Amino acid sequence: MANNRAAKSGFAAEAQRKINSKYSEELAQESLEWIRDITKEDIKTSGDMDNFYEILKDGTLLCRLINEIQPGSIKKINDSKMAFKCMENINAFLEAAKNLGVPAQETFQTVDLWERQNLNSVVICLQSLGRKAGNYGKPCIGPKEADKNVRNFSEEQLRAGQGVISLQYGSNKGATQSGINFGNTRHM
Repeated sequence: MANNRAAKSGFAAEAQRKINSKYSEELAQESLEWIRDITKEDIKTSGDMDNFYEILKDGTLLCRLINEIQPGSIKKINDSKMAFKCMENINAFLEAAKNLGVPAQETFQTVDLWERQNLNSVVICLQSLGRKAGNYGKPCIGPKEADKNVRNFSEEQLRAGQGVISLQYGSNKGATQSGINFGNTRHM
């Protein structure tokens, strides 16, 4: 857990401060309120880092959230407070979130939550899951996902694009590559 680690100093402390500065209490509060609405759990929805961490750190609420969105997604939720079991819960949540359509780049690593390394990435994951929840008939949070915008070009338009010559891109003002000998030494 985070309280068993030595305090960071030097570059590590500076890096951790930078990570923590990206954390948004407003988005965290919105995420907790959304979790409360879906799970019907009585949780404190304050967005401060301490509250956010304490509510989510064991992963049980996250697993119940996934099972409310898509019943049966997580078969076993560990109620034990042992570190390994809590991290199993968090891992199960992450796998189920990916299966529900959360992109891998918007998820977090287990230690980001369990060891309180990067709570901002946890908020990002919950916001992304909140957008996907609408696909399963649940309330959504965050900005609406973009709709598909397929463009169909005719053969004539495609041929016209192939006719563009390089001088139409812009000029290099007479510069050439003459005299550049990559890998060739000057012979005397």
